[in-house]
Parts: sequence; structure tokens; C-alpha cells
Amino acid sequence: MSIRATDERSFRELAETYRHELHLHCYRILGSLTDAEDAVQETLLAAWRGLDGFEGRSSLRTWLYRIATNRCLNALRDAGRRRPPEPVPPFDPPEPSRRGEVTWLQPYPDELADSEPGPEARYSTKEAIELAFITGLQLLPPRQAAVLVLRDVLCFPAGEVASMLGTTETAVKGILQRARASLDKHRDRAGHRPSPGERELTRRFADAFTAGDLDGVLGLLTDDAWLAMPPAPHEYHGREAIAGFLRVTMAVPVERFTMTPTRANNQPAFRCRHGETPAGLMVLTLDGDRIRAITRFLDQK
Repeated sequence: MSIRATDERSFRELAETYRHELHLHCYRILGSLTDAEDAVQETLLAAWRGLDGFEGRSSLRTWLYRIATNRCLNALRDAGRRRPPEPVPPFDPPEPSRRGEVTWLQPYPDELADSEPGPEARYSTKEAIELAFITGLQLLPPRQAAVLVLRDVLCFPAGEVASMLGTTETAVKGILQRARASLDKHRDRAGHRPSPGERELTRRFADAFTAGDLDGVLGLLTDDAWLAMPPAPHEYHGREAIAGFLRVTMAVPVERFTMTPTRANNQPAFRCRHGETPAGLMVLTLDGDRIRAITRFLDQK
């Protein structure tokens, strides 16, 4: 039976086999778990409505990726959806090292991130979901990000990518070359190789942080460590800047602060609570036996 002759239930069952990988694909391009879910829903609805126009020149998977990629690009063109409201802290924070651009970034739970990249992928499964990679993609022009993911992570042939984006193979090759060069620059500042002592290092960090031991926390950081707090744009670079921020925050009286180990974006993470109140998700980027980045997602339950 032709796919165009199928009923809605049969189509949904077939399309559902691709939902997870489409969700991860949309997350890579959009950087937001919420926006990725919306994009997948729109993709499957658009695919069902346009089923009569599917001519079978490509596989169903390729066709769905084409729709999903273009839905993501449309979302990225809508500047209104990009930036969530900036939170107002209950204290006066010190001047940040910079104001981050990617305030819409959300973490991706490890239990969802099990899709394998293509067999000729330029990036490993771990690298293709880590925060450094996802953040770097957000800083690329949208078409560059889409081409890089389709070619270097999913390994779609250049011709198929060109068809998906309505351009030529020559253009795809040029876009990919520029995207690779730009991404390498963006990722230089973030290490992404967990050390064998990850569990001990993260335990020591949690013990020091929950005890308000500022020196203990700082002693676990690299000299060039970063602290970021999406959706707040404030970012702090280096131990001195991070110390200035943590010194202020640790002085604010709160209920008992606890950190429960978990994982996100293939990195060690902690679910934080003030007493019984959720207080965000903290993701650590490790570099050998030190921590090179702390990303505190303030709006994660």
C-alpha cells in the first residue's frame, strides 16, 4: 500500500518511529527543549496534511527532516520567540564579564539523548549533544547551523541537504565550510572531555557549594572557567569574576540548599532545591580534573 493511501492512524504509527530523532534534531538547531517539541508537532501535522504531495522521490525519513529543518529555520526567523524574559535577581549582581547571547538555551535530559549520529559523522554522539556544541550552533547563522547538523551529525548527502533547503550542492559545501570554521571558534572556550574522576570531582563540588564554601568551589575551577545562568544574560569569566558573583549570592539567606545528581547534555548535572522549592538545574563542563564551566538553568524544575 502506498504511503499516500494510508489512513491517519497508520501514518501516525509510521511517523512516530522518527519522533525522537526529529526532536533531537530540532533541539540542536533551536537550543530549546520547548521549541523543539513545538517544531516536531508542527512537522508531523504538516507532513500529514501534505501527504498527498509526497511523491516518494526520497525516503519518508528524509522528507520529515526536510519539513522539520524548515520549520526550525522559520522559528529562528521569528525574533520574538528567541529571548525569554530576563529574570530579576533578589540581589544586586556584580558587573558580568559579558552578556550572553543564547539566553533561550535549555538542557537536554540524558535519558532522551540516545540517538546515534550517522556512521560518517564528524562529531561523536557525546559531542553532538554537549552544551558547547549546542551553544555554538546557536551562534551560527540559521542555515549554517542546519547544514552542519544535517551533514556532519546526520550525514545526509550534500544533494539531499541542497534539496531540503532549496539550494545547490555547491552552496551547501560553501555553507558547511564556513559553519565548521565558525563553530570551531565558538567551541574553543569550552572543554568537553570528562575525566575518569568525574564522580569524585562533582561530589566535591556539590559538597563545597551546598556548604557555602566559596574557596572550595573556586579551587575546583580552571583559571578560565565560565559561569552562565540562562535565561539571565549575565556571564562571568575566570575565578575572580565567578568569586565576586558567588560571594554575593551565597550571602543571600535561603532555605537549605540541596543538589541531587543527574545528567543533561551528556554532562554531569544537579537538580537544585531551596528546601522543597525547585531552584533550577546546574550543568558542569569538565576539563581534566577541573571544572571549566558552570551553567545554571534558572527556570528548570
